[in-house]
Amino acid sequence: MHRLRTCAFKLRPLTALQTVQNYSQKQSAAPRTFSPVRCYSAPVAAEPFLSGTSSNYVEEMYYAWLENPKSVHKSWDIFFRNANAGAPPGTAYQSPLPLGTSLSTMAQVQSMMHAQPNVEKLVEDHLAVQSLIRAYQIRGHHVAQLDPLGIMDADLDSSVPADIITSSDKLGFYGLDESDLDKVFRLPTTTFIGGKETALPLREIIRRLEMAYCQHIGVEFMFINDLEQCQWIREKFETPGLMQFSLEEKRTLLARMVRSTRFEEFLQRKWSSEKRFGLEGCESLIPALKTIIDKSSGNGVDNVILGMPHRGRLNVLANVIRKELEQIFCQFDSKLEAADEGSGDVKYHLGMYHRRINRVTNRNITLSLVANPSHLEAVDPVVQGKTKAEQFYCGDVDGKRVMSILLHGDAAFAGQGIVYETFHLSDLPSYTTHGTIHVVVNNQIGFTTDPRMARSSPYPTDVARVVNAPIFHVNADDPEAVMYVCNVAAEWRSTFHKDVVVDLVCYRRNGHNEMDEPMFTQPLMYKQIKKQKPVLLKYAEKLMSEGAVTQQEYEEEISKYDKICEEAYTRSKDEKILHIKHWLDSPWPGFFTLDGQPKSMTCPSTGLSEEELNHIGEVASSVPVEDFTIHGGLKRILKGRGDMVKDRTVDWALGEYMAFGSLLKEGIHVRLSGQDVERGTFSHRHHVLHDQNVDKRTCIPMNHMWPNQAPYTVCNSSLSEYGVLGFELGFAMASPNALVLWEAQFADFYNTAQAIIDQFICAGQAKWVRQNGIVLLLPHGLEGMGPEHSSGRPERFLQMCNDDSDVFPKITDDFAVRQLYDCNWIVVNCSTPANYFHVLRRQILLPFRKPLIIFTPKSLLRHPEAKSSFDDMLPGTHFQRLIPDDGPVIKNPEGVQRIVFCTGKVYYELTRERKAQGKEDKVAISRIEQLSPFPFDLVKQEVDKYPNAELVWCQEEHKNQGYYDYVKPRIRTTINRARPVWYAGRDPAAAPATGNKNTHLQEMKRFLDAALNTDAFKGLS
Repeated sequence: MHRLRTCAFKLRPLTALQTVQNYSQKQSAAPRTFSPVRCYSAPVAAEPFLSGTSSNYVEEMYYAWLENPKSVHKSWDIFFRNANAGAPPGTAYQSPLPLGTSLSTMAQVQSMMHAQPNVEKLVEDHLAVQSLIRAYQIRGHHVAQLDPLGIMDADLDSSVPADIITSSDKLGFYGLDESDLDKVFRLPTTTFIGGKETALPLREIIRRLEMAYCQHIGVEFMFINDLEQCQWIREKFETPGLMQFSLEEKRTLLARMVRSTRFEEFLQRKWSSEKRFGLEGCESLIPALKTIIDKSSGNGVDNVILGMPHRGRLNVLANVIRKELEQIFCQFDSKLEAADEGSGDVKYHLGMYHRRINRVTNRNITLSLVANPSHLEAVDPVVQGKTKAEQFYCGDVDGKRVMSILLHGDAAFAGQGIVYETFHLSDLPSYTTHGTIHVVVNNQIGFTTDPRMARSSPYPTDVARVVNAPIFHVNADDPEAVMYVCNVAAEWRSTFHKDVVVDLVCYRRNGHNEMDEPMFTQPLMYKQIKKQKPVLLKYAEKLMSEGAVTQQEYEEEISKYDKICEEAYTRSKDEKILHIKHWLDSPWPGFFTLDGQPKSMTCPSTGLSEEELNHIGEVASSVPVEDFTIHGGLKRILKGRGDMVKDRTVDWALGEYMAFGSLLKEGIHVRLSGQDVERGTFSHRHHVLHDQNVDKRTCIPMNHMWPNQAPYTVCNSSLSEYGVLGFELGFAMASPNALVLWEAQFADFYNTAQAIIDQFICAGQAKWVRQNGIVLLLPHGLEGMGPEHSSGRPERFLQMCNDDSDVFPKITDDFAVRQLYDCNWIVVNCSTPANYFHVLRRQILLPFRKPLIIFTPKSLLRHPEAKSSFDDMLPGTHFQRLIPDDGPVIKNPEGVQRIVFCTGKVYYELTRERKAQGKEDKVAISRIEQLSPFPFDLVKQEVDKYPNAELVWCQEEHKNQGYYDYVKPRIRTTINRARPVWYAGRDPAAAPATGNKNTHLQEMKRFLDAALNTDAFKGLS
């Protein structure tokens, strides 16, 4: 509907819709003779329909008529038909007459109506003025003076909308002329330009509309389908005299501009040859952010989490977060030594956490800037997840205490899909942060790419329209306009708890970095930039002309900040070592110590008592809510769970239930997120039960398990991997005392989230000393279903592991835990429900946090042999990094001809084939459950156990995929390269699997036979 309405003026000078709007909007000016009712009836007989019909009512009726002409009264039908036929102004309306009126009387009445041109003209003029007001509200931003350079169109279009009055000759568009400029017109209720006045001369109406919508602020909001929100925005920007600032506010703004500008100039003087991605050209960003934080703090916010790319990052750290300047300056020292492993990233990527007093509101506020890689928008969902977690842990259900601010560049905001994915999380119940303020540093250029070549939308911010977020464009060289817009944005977020965008239209004084030469590609723009007077100087001159400050006061403010920088610079020379604690964005106070001492490198048993296992099993197999009707098939599933509990066994789903339920009892929040995780892609989980008779009535049994348990959150996500995985990573950052899991629908779907895995999960601790315990559940296995859902690409994860394949480690008492501490992440492929249960519990019981990658099964979810006994989960039991063969081979290990190492599902196929070939006493099969860090010690024990056996690695994946290239050199290091390690598996291939079922089975038969028979090898090792 809005698209039709927006295009109406572009089709021809007067369309049917405009005729309807003209007539309908005019009614605000007409005397009210009765109140409109919400039905499509005729007006009072013999009275003009103008008497009391509201604008929205008539437009609503028009759209109903388009769908069904019979849905409205005959008089409206005639009117709309005439308007659609192109009837000129004043002729579309035909007055409804009483029933039984003769044709001759009708003709007389119509004749009388057309004989009243003065009345008609008066009505049409008022309606035209209302259309004029609406045109400015919709399209005024297209002619706003947004570019500080005066050479670019922020919307990439130099044309002026036909319905915006730029000269008196354009009045004819509305059927008006110069003689109408001094006529007084009644204002509709959908505008606030009159202030307390209800009518204004046309000349003044146009002037006020230009002041509201066509100066240094351009407002996009008329696409919002909520009348209250539109009226709120109109009032903020149309009401005369609102954009006024006190003397104190102006002086504060100047001081902030001084700090923003002089900080960059100081760095340029001291380190002219260093990259710093400075803020020159958008110095007003600093007062913009501080204004948002001040206003939000005054509205009750005490925790703000920020994410941003590197442009202006050091300035934000210094002047918004208020990081010690010497800690920033010492980063420029090339001789600075690292205190620990976390010095692996440069200064304009690091994060920060600081709690301080907000001097404007005198309230405590915590500010966090999340570390970010060069993937400019990758941090967006991470910030949202961290914000959601902080809200969750402090009980902030409405987002009144914790909020997020995201900074963007114009090219990245328009070009990167993660922005869209993040916006679409903004109003989902389990992901909303109740409104984010987005600030776009709109340089009007990418690295070297002209925006006309970089986006197809008019503005870089158009992606925000998908969630009805208002967009405030503002000329960044007008600091007062910037401050006003930021105040409104903070109020919007506080009032409606929805996203809002501030588009700071600015320029980039230098190239992409300080070493870059922009004149190569943008000569005309940068010729103008060189002439451009700095915004600080322009604003200072403005205030001095107003008498708000003197030249001496201005110079003293500069001298004061320069002195602060110089003193910090002197102190920074004493810093010889980088202490990463100054750069943490998510500190976990108290987690790494116990009674003031570092925690020991040990992990207690992850087993549970029989009583706990039984209790969790009973809840898992029941419906703990009365009068709740579940699906018949689910009744059978729950009964099956109950039978397993009686038999003291668990399958995969029940093992997971046991792990989650026990952690909840211990006060550990568990959050499971992903596509279809509530039921489970393979219909195995069923953690959310749905009443079959009552819509939206659900039950989560796991939240009814213990009297004072932690909450369990299980939530289906949007069809996003990049955004949702980033969100869950951010959620896991907030607290170490939570088990946060993301499950891919199929394992290979994670590849659309590869940036989060590569930049944050794999290398996050090495770059930023940011431990994270997120768990990735990746359903993996070749089941003959084709290449698209057959591979989690385990080789990618293993290739990024930091353990050394050529070094056999020193084995100590705490070796198993110490290995985990030293690795960058943990990769496992469990073959039993009990081991899955243990690895989930171990993830929390470890004295540190590491990401955990689990290749979970598909067919094993219901495999009759893939079950575990309670005995494997009782106190004293642990996660088994390697499960040795405990069958007939242990009776005569010297007689074993071959030991086959494998992982995951292929174990069950190997044991079945081994039994079929009668080789249960000749071939030992050992399962490596934890692939990384590699269990060197346990593999050595297995090899030593069978001194005469050949060594084989078997996998169902192709040779260039899967685990082989990772496992083989580590096994050879374990045995000091004394024996070959044979390969049994599929041949190398480009695709993960064949799509032909018969080919799949033939391939499997071949590699199983190769794994169990010596003569199948051809000398490859």
